[in-house]
Amino acid sequence: MRAIPFLFILTSGFLSSALLPAILLWSCCAIAQVTSDGTTNTIVNPNGNNFTILNGIEKGNNLFHSFSNFSVPTGGSASFDLINTPNITTIFSRVTGGNVSNIDGLIRTLNSSNPVSLFLMNPAGIMFRENARLDISGSFVGTTANSIKFSDGVDFSAVNASGSPLLTISVPVGLQMGSNPGAITVQNTGHRLTFLINPFASSPDRSNNPVGLSVTSGNTLALVGGEIALNGGVLNASSGHIELGSASNGTVNLNTSSPSWSFDYGNIKQFGNIQLSHQSLTDASGTPAGSIHFQGQNINLNDASAALLINQGSGNSGDISINASESLVLRGVGTDAFPQSLLRADNFSDGAGGNIVVSASQVFLQDGGSLHGFNFGKGTGSNISMKIGDLLQIVGLSPVSGFASSLNTNTSSSGKSGDIRVVTNRLQVLDGGVIGNSSLGTGVGGNTTINAADSIEVSGENPQNLADSVIVVGTFSQANAGQLTINTPKLRVRDGGGIVASTVNSGNGGDLVINASDTVEVSGVGSISGLPSRIGARAELLAPPIRQLFGLPDVITGNIGKLILNTQRLQITDGAIVGVDHQGIGNAGKLEINAGSIRLNNGGSLTAATAQGEGGNIFIEANDLIMRRGSSIVTNAGGMGNGGNITINSPVIVGLENSDIVANAVQGNGGNIEITTQGIFGLKFRDQLTLDSDINASSKFGINGTVAINNFGVDPNSGLVELPVALTDPSQQIATGCANGEASRFVATGRGGIPQNPLQQVTSHVYDGLRLRTWADVRDISAYRKTQNVQAQIPESPEVLVQATSWHRNAQGKIELVADKSSTQVQQPLTCAAVGKI
Repeated sequence: MRAIPFLFILTSGFLSSALLPAILLWSCCAIAQVTSDGTTNTIVNPNGNNFTILNGIEKGNNLFHSFSNFSVPTGGSASFDLINTPNITTIFSRVTGGNVSNIDGLIRTLNSSNPVSLFLMNPAGIMFRENARLDISGSFVGTTANSIKFSDGVDFSAVNASGSPLLTISVPVGLQMGSNPGAITVQNTGHRLTFLINPFASSPDRSNNPVGLSVTSGNTLALVGGEIALNGGVLNASSGHIELGSASNGTVNLNTSSPSWSFDYGNIKQFGNIQLSHQSLTDASGTPAGSIHFQGQNINLNDASAALLINQGSGNSGDISINASESLVLRGVGTDAFPQSLLRADNFSDGAGGNIVVSASQVFLQDGGSLHGFNFGKGTGSNISMKIGDLLQIVGLSPVSGFASSLNTNTSSSGKSGDIRVVTNRLQVLDGGVIGNSSLGTGVGGNTTINAADSIEVSGENPQNLADSVIVVGTFSQANAGQLTINTPKLRVRDGGGIVASTVNSGNGGDLVINASDTVEVSGVGSISGLPSRIGARAELLAPPIRQLFGLPDVITGNIGKLILNTQRLQITDGAIVGVDHQGIGNAGKLEINAGSIRLNNGGSLTAATAQGEGGNIFIEANDLIMRRGSSIVTNAGGMGNGGNITINSPVIVGLENSDIVANAVQGNGGNIEITTQGIFGLKFRDQLTLDSDINASSKFGINGTVAINNFGVDPNSGLVELPVALTDPSQQIATGCANGEASRFVATGRGGIPQNPLQQVTSHVYDGLRLRTWADVRDISAYRKTQNVQAQIPESPEVLVQATSWHRNAQGKIELVADKSSTQVQQPLTCAAVGKI
């Protein structure tokens, strides 16, 4: 007997202790027998390691069997012979003795008139070994539930098995899970999937896979119990359904009305773990492909394990659905031929490919772990949809093949590529990870939409092959790419990472739309490659080996799309780039930025440049724009192309330390620059670039562009009125000599006051919510009274006021009015005015 690999047991803390007794029991005692418990008229006829099972209790189309032990030894068989019950369609079997069922041989049905499905229920646990096989004509459910519930309320229980059970002709509607259901394990040698070309240009070759556990085409293969572990296990349900469910404390609702049965976990209170390791495989490919569903707490696919749907023919494929109450992890490598863990849905059909749908609190893709939806047919490609409560992290690449950890959809045919939609709290794409959507055929690329409630980070490159971390939509062909839309409060791209909408061929690149309600930070370059961090719509000339691999031309002719960026604060630093640029002969696109504030520092750049085509246009709307230390806003065009246009609307614009705004061309015309501002500082228009901060729109051999600066700062004419020509001489308001009248006098003493205008009534007023009365001085001022003769005051003649004739701004920036001095002064005679008595 082959020894159990205890290293797997000891290192797999992911599995609970529920699995250990089953393994020890098998390795030490190897109970290998099928025995009836006498409650259902079940007859077992042994013949060496082969067991024939007869009779049971027939109820309509249902047949019930009950066993005290049910294990099949290596090379043996357990045959449900329906010679006496040929018309049944479903066999319900339970194991009541408390021992784990160890299956290392064949389970089959014989002599039936109809396709027959089989339930094998053992709450103690079920282990399928390397030689385990199924040969039944219908669906198979292996479960460690306590009982099977029926629509009429009957409960076929494996834990309350005393006396004859209550049986029914109705259909099963649920699996009643106990508080500690046994584990289900499947052991085998692992899949032998290979790629004839590469994972992007071909579907995996499945011809060398072991048979494993399989059901006939269109049927369901379900394992529902405590913890589920596939250690090199292989499950096949061609055009059918594969179900892996780890659940306890509740009922798993069951719908058997269609060939692909469905399982509902809405009433489950607690989930367990599911682990696929050592190149385990669940495969529901077919014509058309079926569906795969995992439901658990933590779901791990390790060591190049995979869930696979390859859709062929003309129908629509089912989906790969993963529901993890906590985490989904894809990591670990396998052989050179198949180096990464995958969820993969390929379409060769005229119908739609299967979607990959993931719901989890956290998802980690590592060591090349990926979700792929590839289209090789005329129909629509497979979509990827992810709803992540906390974190989606995509990190690194496979150390065996160099393929990146990724979410990836593409088309290599006339059918459209699938869409990618991610809803998460946080997204991290690190160390060469990729989210990609592209066209390699004549079908258009799909759209990618990412909504992150907290933040998105795209950072770094992988030192193994200098692959940069990137979120990208693009086209490698003559077809157009899709659109990339990102919505998040905070977006950070750094250390060589990128967010790109691109074309590398004659197809047009898609639009890139970013809505970041708080901040966008783009900073730095790759630590090894030196490539800048970037957000852009681009036509990028790839390296020669990559162009040769994908059959790409040496000259890119496709146009690129728009880049629209909306944020409160945009910061581009340390050589990073935000913009649209074309490295071929197509037209650069449009860069549109709407921001509260923009900071370009230490070589940060906004660009809309082209190598040979028309330069792109830049439109900036901001509250303030500050450029420092060699930063730039550029729409240069090479070759015969014309420079693009730059339009900036910002109340404050600052350019310091050789920071430039440039719209230049070589043989074409220079672009036009239009700036509307209330104040521009440090930047000056110059005919050529200097070491200062310049505004330049020139052409080396063509016609220079124009620069228009609309400065709506302080208008020196605002608030000025024309002064009257006939001025009043104040000397005419004073008497030259006054007779001594009745000794009237005016006295103002102490802190008293007088009205601002003698014609206005002095009243109370309100200040800060309080009604105040005018202050009055009521002191006795008789001591201060002194009698004195009134004398007329004759002032010196004042300088006559002259009307201003011009103005200028002095060195301090203040406005001064200027007038010619009058050559004569006119003195009118003074009159005496009577002085009244107070």
